[in-house]
Amino acid sequence: MGNDGTGDSVAMPKTKGAIFKNLNSEKNGTTAEEVVTRLREMIQSGELAPGDRLPPERDLAKLLGVSRPTLRAGIRSLTTVGILQSKQGAGTFVAEAEESPTLDTSALRLLSALHGFTSDEMFEARLALEMSIAALAAERATSEQMAQLAEEIAGMYASVERPEQYLVHDMQFHQTVAAASGNRILTALMNMVASILFEYRSKTVKRATDLKDSAEQHHNIYRAIREHDQEAARQAMRIHLVETQLAQRREVGEQTRSAENARNGRRK
Repeated sequence: MGNDGTGDSVAMPKTKGAIFKNLNSEKNGTTAEEVVTRLREMIQSGELAPGDRLPPERDLAKLLGVSRPTLRAGIRSLTTVGILQSKQGAGTFVAEAEESPTLDTSALRLLSALHGFTSDEMFEARLALEMSIAALAAERATSEQMAQLAEEIAGMYASVERPEQYLVHDMQFHQTVAAASGNRILTALMNMVASILFEYRSKTVKRATDLKDSAEQHHNIYRAIREHDQEAARQAMRIHLVETQLAQRREVGEQTRSAENARNGRRK
C-alpha cells in the first residue's frame, strides 16, 4: 500500500487472520465501497477491535477477493476519516479508542437521499462546525498537534501537482484541527460531514488549479492557532472553506464541460 507500512515483517495473529477468510468474495468487480462496508461491519461487530493490525496488503486482498488497487482505495477512504490508522513501518491498524471518534456516515447519507440535502447545506454545516472548532483549537492545541499540522502543511506544498494526494493531506489537516479542539462530539460531527464532502471532492479535485493558494490558506489557519488567536483562527477557517466551495464549483463545471464535449465528439 505504498508507504503505509503493510509489509510482511509483522505476522497477523491467527485468530484475526481467520475472520477475513469468511469474507472471500466469489464475484468479480468488487468495489472499494464494498471493502469499506465489510471492514466497517467487522469493526462494529467487534471482530476487529481498536488497535488490531490488518494483514499485509497482498494477503488481505486475497482474503477479501479484491484487487490490490481496490483494497488500497477502500483502506485509504477509512484512513482518511479516522477509522483506520497507518503507522510508518508497522502497518495499518484499527484506530485506538483514544483517537478522534468518527460517526458512521450512512445515516447522514440516508437522510440526504430522503430529504434532498443540498451541497450548500452540507457546506454551511461544515462551516459552522469548523469555525467553532478552529477557535477551540487555538485555545487548546498541544505542541504535538501543532507539529502534526505543520507536517500536513508540508505535505500539501509537496503535492500541489498531485491533487489526489494533496486532498489526503488536506483532510488530515482538518481532522487534526478537530482533534486539537478537545471536543470529541464536534470532532465526530465534523468528520462525518467532512468525509462525505471529501468523497464528493475526490471526484473533481484532479481538475484543481489553485492548490498552492489552498495550501497558503491552511498555513494561515495554522499560524492563527499557533498564536492562540481564536478570532483569527475562525476567520482563517471561514475564508478557506468559502474558497474551497468556490474551487469545487469550478471543478464540477469543468468536469461537466469535458463530459459534454466528449458526448458531442462521439456524435460527429
